Amino acid sequence: MPAITKHVGRHGDRKVAVIFREVPGESHMCLVAYTQILNRHVHDAVMECIDSEMGQQSENLADALNRTYTKDGKIVLQQLHMEGQLKKIQTDQVIMTPTPSNKHDVKLSDLNAIINKMNAGEEAMKEMAELDASRGLQDPADVARRVRESKKPTPAPVATSAPTGKSYLPGDMSDPAIAWRMRQQANKMAAEARGLIAESERIMSEADSMDPVAPVVTAKVTKPRVKKTALVEAPVAAPPAVEPVKRGRPAKAKTQA
Repeated sequence: MPAITKHVGRHGDRKVAVIFREVPGESHMCLVAYTQILNRHVHDAVMECIDSEMGQQSENLADALNRTYTKDGKIVLQQLHMEGQLKKIQTDQVIMTPTPSNKHDVKLSDLNAIINKMNAGEEAMKEMAELDASRGLQDPADVARRVRESKKPTPAPVATSAPTGKSYLPGDMSDPAIAWRMRQQANKMAAEARGLIAESERIMSEADSMDPVAPVVTAKVTKPRVKKTALVEAPVAAPPAVEPVKRGRPAKAKTQA
């Protein structure tokens, strides 16, 4: 059986990667990228994302591309938007090609209708299963989960830098919408980091209460005392005595008789 790959199709005779199956508010339209005209650094990143487990498990390829980076460290979804590679076309003009053969080809509009029905059915079945399992009583697993969460420290509220009252549709690829989503993602990561730090401190406190660790005593290092030696000056030798020179006439020589 040939392998089935999601998010790939064709528009006429051109291959496309389906970024959004449906444009919010316009269910008859989709957002695609023509893979054959993409720059090499973006093309390779898009195809690797499609083939990855994250890409195949994502309902919309955009969710996975927003967490995938090019080799120079740029987010692929934002790079596609910056280069103007995202095109909006009608869903009934896109033929999905999940296999190399034409056996499983289907229009994107028909595929969307099937997926939407399945999603609606799964939600209804999930709600019915929850009601049937509880029968007016609290689910023991839910009670245990709430107890565990109550013991966790409450993270400090995150001040969001997004404009108050503003929100953007998932398909909005304008610069303010992308910036807003980036801020939301950064704030979420900051909150998770603070939660991890608080949890590590709590675990460390519990460990100390179970097995107190004796404080580490640091030995005092004393510097060796250097004995000072007085300097004794050597005696200076006196200069040799010089006989004074006598002044006067020289003595006369004695003559023999």
